[in-house]
Amino acid sequence: MISTDLLTQSKPFLAFLEEWQTELQSAQLAEVLANPDRVAILSVDVTNGFCYVGPLASPRVAGIVEPIASLFSAAWDQGVRQIILCQDAHEPDAVEFDAWPPHCVRGTSESETVDAFKELPFYNQLIVVPKNSISSTTNTGLEVWILSHPEIDTFIVVGDCTDLCTYQLAMQLRVDANARQTARRVIVPANCSDTYDYSIEAARMQGGLPHPAELMHAIFLYHMALNGVEVVQSIK
Repeated sequence: MISTDLLTQSKPFLAFLEEWQTELQSAQLAEVLANPDRVAILSVDVTNGFCYVGPLASPRVAGIVEPIASLFSAAWDQGVRQIILCQDAHEPDAVEFDAWPPHCVRGTSESETVDAFKELPFYNQLIVVPKNSISSTTNTGLEVWILSHPEIDTFIVVGDCTDLCTYQLAMQLRVDANARQTARRVIVPANCSDTYDYSIEAARMQGGLPHPAELMHAIFLYHMALNGVEVVQSIK
């Protein structure tokens, strides 16, 4: 039974959560990429439709584009060659649109990779994995790719949204490794992930469920850490 005093009982944890997030440490690029041929970076949904245009575009999410592009460049310079872009490219009649407004339909500008990634000199060597749901591994071929690259034991997961697609991918990588008794690092740098904000007032006027970005971002970073994902402030 849920207590009627949920807010009061939650205050100590929320104070702890804020402290936990503030004290996140950065990982050292040289340490994480010590064996670059064993590292993959998986980016989720950093597309125009979540950053700049369309019903699900968010300025918060747009703010992670440059940190991710910088991480790509630094990793590429260190020899990482496995960078994968998992991106919504929905069917026009996607079942998911029962829960979300139509977005990132394949062939539209919303489903396109952001320009900052396209401008990277190695962009044409990145792997793009289209997806039709919030899962990057369900019916996409990514799980087959992972199994066919057993040498990869460090996965850096970046993108949006922290509590949706990024969470799903990081958790799937962690749970899969646990189930298979496989040694694997799954790292999520907080500065390269974010989520959208949707106020209570807007939800009441426009419909849908409110979504407090700061709270959801922090709670889902914490939940990933609770499950063995390595959450860091950044990789530098």
